[in-house]
Amino acid sequence: MELIPIAIEGEIGEGADLAAIAVAACDLRDLDVLVVTQKVVSKAEGRVARLADGDLDGFDALVAGETRRVLRRRGRLAITETHHGFVCANAGIDRSNAEPGTVTLLPTDPDRSARGIAARIRHLAGVQVAVIVTDTFGRAWRRGLADVAIGAAGIRPIVDLRGTPDHNGRTLEVTEVCIADEIAAAADLVKPKAGGVPMVVARGLPEAYFGAGSAADIVRPYAEDLFR
Repeated sequence: MELIPIAIEGEIGEGADLAAIAVAACDLRDLDVLVVTQKVVSKAEGRVARLADGDLDGFDALVAGETRRVLRRRGRLAITETHHGFVCANAGIDRSNAEPGTVTLLPTDPDRSARGIAARIRHLAGVQVAVIVTDTFGRAWRRGLADVAIGAAGIRPIVDLRGTPDHNGRTLEVTEVCIADEIAAAADLVKPKAGGVPMVVARGLPEAYFGAGSAADIVRPYAEDLFR
C-alpha cells in the first residue's frame, strides 16, 4: 500500500470544494481511498462555532448540544456519546487547528460528507474512489491517540472473518477487522498534526475492500456493548 500526503496552503473556509482540491493536488485513480480529516470537512461545511479562549461555560454548552448522553465525567472532561453514536471526549469539539476564538464541531453526518466528496470526485475526474473521514480519538485501556473513521463511502468498513479458518485450520468465531479504522490510522502516519496535510491518498488496497458501507456500521450496537 502507498500513502500519498496532500498538503494544502492556507486555511479551508466554509464552502470549500474539498473534492476539487484533492483532484487538483493528486492524480487520483480508480480504487484509491481519499482519507480526509474531520477538521477540514467541518470547516468546509460551516461546523465552526465562535468561542472565546477561557469561556468554560460556553464550551460546556456546546458539548451539551452535541451530546446524546454523558458516560463519564472527570473535572471538565466529559466522555460523551454524540448524536452519531460515537463515544469520545467532549463530543469531538476541538480547538486544535482552528482559527483563534473558534472551535470545530463534528460534521452533522460524516457518512453523507464522505459520499458527497466521492460523488464530486467522480464528476470532476471520472474516477471511482472511496472516501474516509477521520478524527482523532482516545482509546479505552490504552494510552495515546489514534485516527479512526467517522465517515466512509465506497469502502466496506469491516471485513468479517467469522467462519473462515486461521493458519492452523481453526475456525474463527469472533474476528471482524475494522479496515476503515486501520486505513485511517495508517494515513495519520504521513499526516503531521501541524504539517498542513489534511488529506492522504491510500493506494494499492485489495479490490475486495471496496463496496457499499458506512462508518455508522462500525458503531457497536447497544445489545453488544458491555460498557454503556
